[in-house]
Amino acid sequence: MPKRRGMTFGAEGEQAIWNLEQAYWRYVETNNLASYRNLWHQEFVGWPLLNAAPVRKDVVTDWITSQTDQGLRFELVELTPAAIQMHRDLAVVYYWVSCKWVDKTGAGAAHKIRATHTWLKNGKDWQIVGGMSMTEGADGQER
Repeated sequence: MPKRRGMTFGAEGEQAIWNLEQAYWRYVETNNLASYRNLWHQEFVGWPLLNAAPVRKDVVTDWITSQTDQGLRFELVELTPAAIQMHRDLAVVYYWVSCKWVDKTGAGAAHKIRATHTWLKNGKDWQIVGGMSMTEGADGQER
């Protein structure tokens, strides 16, 4: 089984969930909003770091388009899993994301985010039904 920074994917389905998280960020990098939206359950509610209150599925791409409309491009630096817990048709994944929005010259400051997604098996597919994220400082503390 793959090992990432001390975490071994063990329970059945953990690798599948991690693969979906990696796809999530690939879709952001390639600005593939249709595939990105397909990852989200119709009844999703979550609290992204840029929002003052929880949001629903109809606005899940706003954080992407608010940047791409300014000519910026998303660049993933690193994904680091922290934990995945499987509960039959429910999976909760916790991880860190290092990323940056870059301009046409390639300039952009990297930042680190703590993220969690709750995935629900919907038929044969897994979809995100809940989540939350926050910025992490260089010292590992919330910012």
